[in-house]
Formats: sequence, structure tokens, C-alpha cells
Amino acid sequence: MDPARHANLVAVLRRVHLGPVSRSELTTLTGLNRSTVAALVAELVDRRLVVEDVPAGTGSVGRPSPVVRPADHAVAVAVHPEIDAVRVAAVRLGGRVVHRIRTALDEPPDPETVVAIAADGLREIRSVLPSGSVVVGAGVAVPGLVRLGDGHVRFAPHLGWRDVPIARQLQTALGVPVLAANEASLGAAAEWTFGAGRGTGDLLFVNGGTSGIGGGIVAGGIPLLGATGSAGEIGHVTVRSDGVRDTAGLAGTLESEVSLARLTAALGARSTDPEAFERAIVDSRSERVRTELRHQTDALATALGGAANLLGSERIVLGGFLTALAAIEGPRLRSVFEGRLLGPLVGEVEIRRAELGTDILLIGAASLPFERLLVEVPRL
Repeated sequence: MDPARHANLVAVLRRVHLGPVSRSELTTLTGLNRSTVAALVAELVDRRLVVEDVPAGTGSVGRPSPVVRPADHAVAVAVHPEIDAVRVAAVRLGGRVVHRIRTALDEPPDPETVVAIAADGLREIRSVLPSGSVVVGAGVAVPGLVRLGDGHVRFAPHLGWRDVPIARQLQTALGVPVLAANEASLGAAAEWTFGAGRGTGDLLFVNGGTSGIGGGIVAGGIPLLGATGSAGEIGHVTVRSDGVRDTAGLAGTLESEVSLARLTAALGARSTDPEAFERAIVDSRSERVRTELRHQTDALATALGGAANLLGSERIVLGGFLTALAAIEGPRLRSVFEGRLLGPLVGEVEIRRAELGTDILLIGAASLPFERLLVEVPRL
């Protein structure tokens, strides 16, 4: 295929992946003429990657422009190992999670357990997908350091993994291409593409979950991964000199001070479901809970202020249980945060709560196989 035509197909497919868009809008966004856009869309329809809908009458003069949206045929499998569960999901283009499986565990899973659960999950997903669906690959969101080239887990302290070729192991078991990356970097990509990070080129995403605190960075409109894929590990940034050690053995880090386990212990709760957790904190009148909230909010604000000074981020998005801190202690978070900022940055950095809920990391994991599809534009 002519390289220019392929590049145009990629451009159109990438835009449709972000959400439904009219053909006339594609003409404006791409700078291509109407006949070229029509031909590109027709080819993508033929490749079963997009579909066209004719909208109902809008009341305006003339024939309404067809709306192009992602087709349902391409499916990515998302795998997310946590310390107390393994999640497997089916995700369609457009970041649409259509089937979720959560296998609860009593202890952190070893690689063999993750592979077995993922294989069972893929069998279930294939059994419920409509005819014509194509599993294009799988992505793994790992709470740890992952080598970029081959999805090799270098160190995942919460899982107890070191030097685990998880992508290769899963690829052998699943029979589809598998890629792996750090979960927070994938969460940043998901929120930047579909959630609270849309519209900014400089984003810091910070996620809090059962597997600790992680971060992902977008700088100048480009995901910042670092030479080894470990950029954004804000959970291991020091926030006090005399703190306890975290799971990586570092003392006084954000992760050791801002902890879901400590908050649930203060609440006397067992559930870590984000919505139930936030409701429980809001309803609590315990002084122990309030004290813990203030402590964790101050530590989080301190780390965010230092990160914003370093990165010059325009927007910070908080995910996982950190959204509860932002909701309940928002004014305190903002005050302490701005007290740590360079003067010119005060009032210039947004702090938002993540919009994708518990699907953040599943959508992020699915972005790994979908990126290959968006580049190759295959015929399904």
C-alpha cells in the first residue's frame, strides 16, 4: 500500500478510536477532502474496524453527515494481577469494556496462577463474544517495573515477583500476542485518551490501590516512560525522613505514608471497592479516620507539589482510592499542594479525579494490543 494512504488510514482510525465522529468532522480534522475521507472510511469499514451510521434527522437543512464509530469486531484481552485478585476483561476499540472477570485470592498470585486465570478468562470471553469477534492480543497491567521491549517484569514487590517473563508466559498459554507494562503508566494513557486527562499535553496520573501507589506521565503530548519503563514511580518518592519502609525497602516514601490498608484499618472495613470505600469514609465520624485522612492528604500533597515543580504538569489526575482523599479533603489537599509549588505555578495546575473508575487499568492494558492494531490497520 502507498505509505501516504496508510498514514491517512491510521490517522482516521486513531480519531475514530477516541469516539464517534461525523465524516464531515473527519474532513476538517484531517485536512483531507471529502471524497478521500469517504474512501478511507469505506476501506476501514471493509477491514471491519469501523462502522458508519446515518444519524436520524437533525432538523438542519441538507443530508446529515454519516457518523463513524469503532466496530465491535476487534477485541483486546486485559489482564491485571493485584495482591488480592486477578482481573481479566474483554475490551473493544474505543475503550469499551464489555466483559469483566474478577478472581479473588487469599494471597498475591504467582505468575503461574496469573497465567492459569488468564487462560480460563480467555476461554470464557471467547464463549460470550458474538460471532465475528477477533481477539487481536492481550495486555497486562503490572504493579511493578516492566521492561519495555519484551514485557519482562523486573521487579513487582507487592506481588513478590522478580525477573518474570510474564508476557512470554501468557503468550504461550493464550496463543495471541501479549504485551505488558507498568499499571500506572497504562492508567495514565487511559485517562489521557478517554478520561480526565483529555485535552492536555502535560499530565501526571497518580493511582492508589491494593498494590500501592504508582504514577504515569504525559509530557508535551508524549507518554514519558524513561529508559527502563520506570518513569512515574512517585510511590517511592521520599516525603519524610523518618518514615517506615515501603515494600521496595525505601524509607519514608509516599507509598509508606499513603496507604489503602491503613485507611481500611482505621475504618475497620474489609471491602476495598472504591465506591463503597468512599461512602464509608464520608459517613465515618471516627476521629481516628479523620486523623489518618489528614495525614495521608498532607503526604500526597507534598509529593504532588514536588512532582509538579519537576515536571511542569498542567493537570494532575488522581485514581483509585486517592479519589476519596480528593473528594473528602479537597480544600486541604489544594492548600498543602500549593504551599509546595513554585510561586508562578500556584493556581495553574489542575487536580482532577479520574473518570474511568475501576476500568482504568483494564482500558490501559488493552491499549497495548490496540496500539499495534492502530499502527498496522489490519483486515480482520
